[in-house]
Amino acid sequence: MPLYLPMMPPASSASSAAPSLPAGISLDLLLPELRRLAWGAADILRAYGRGQQPPFGFPPVLAVEEGGEGPVSAADLAVNEWLLQGLAAAFPNAPWTLLSEETAKQQLRPSEPLDAEWLWILDPLDGTRDFLQGSGEYAVHLALVRQGRPALGVVLLPEPEELWFGLLGEGGEPAGAWREDRSGRCSPPQLSERGRCEEMVLVASRNHRDPRLERLLEAIGAASSRAMGSVGGKVATILRGEADLYVSLSGRTAPKDWDMAAPEAVLRAAGGAFSHADGRPLAYNTGTGSQSGCLIASHGSVHAEVCRRALCALAEEREG
Repeated sequence: MPLYLPMMPPASSASSAAPSLPAGISLDLLLPELRRLAWGAADILRAYGRGQQPPFGFPPVLAVEEGGEGPVSAADLAVNEWLLQGLAAAFPNAPWTLLSEETAKQQLRPSEPLDAEWLWILDPLDGTRDFLQGSGEYAVHLALVRQGRPALGVVLLPEPEELWFGLLGEGGEPAGAWREDRSGRCSPPQLSERGRCEEMVLVASRNHRDPRLERLLEAIGAASSRAMGSVGGKVATILRGEADLYVSLSGRTAPKDWDMAAPEAVLRAAGGAFSHADGRPLAYNTGTGSQSGCLIASHGSVHAEVCRRALCALAEEREG
């Protein structure tokens, strides 16, 4: 397996489509900085998760009874600062706006999209419960969105040390997707070739399951299922060919833009599919910050049939 060549995506993952990027921003400058920020975030999270001194001058965690906010809040805030300050320092004149889960309450107003053609949507820690439980199934998400649609996605899985990149063209067509390890060694996605719903492996949430979701998953009829934390971690199983399908069904709460944008970008750049059950594309920066409804991610070849089965099941539930 060849070493990753800095500045350019691996030839094995590239398509004929040109990546969509803001004016004045080139891949040979952007990718190395994203790589540096991602692995730095991994070091921060792993240190907090192990109760060690975090790098880059971030303070050690204080227990809640000592006046701190606990390891999850400390890790969230440290990675948030690392990413926001890193992007701002590396690209001080870039024509984009930065939004993260940690800054959303200050930045977002109900029904008012941010006034930004280009928007970074960041999740410093996706899979908070898994981080706290020590399962290792947590992730960091970075997505660059243009006018509500993803153009670039980065999904970092700190514990297995996987860094996924996905690039999309002007029309949303795949422009390259690949995985790197910390040494820079790269490999392309390996989407499975299972072509029938009854053969598929489904991945679903470990911590956000309810009877409605269980009935929907049963109606889809996959051969088997597995539980996994973090949307980024779930999508990575599809990218590796270990699973074929992920389904999200909103209940009392709905996932947010920062949960879905980066995983969607990487999966679609790899040739997979990610949509609402009725086929509508996901839209970001709409003024709500939420991704409600039934969302389906798949390796692509049976996406339409999965959506059809999901819609039928949801219709039957409403009629019942």
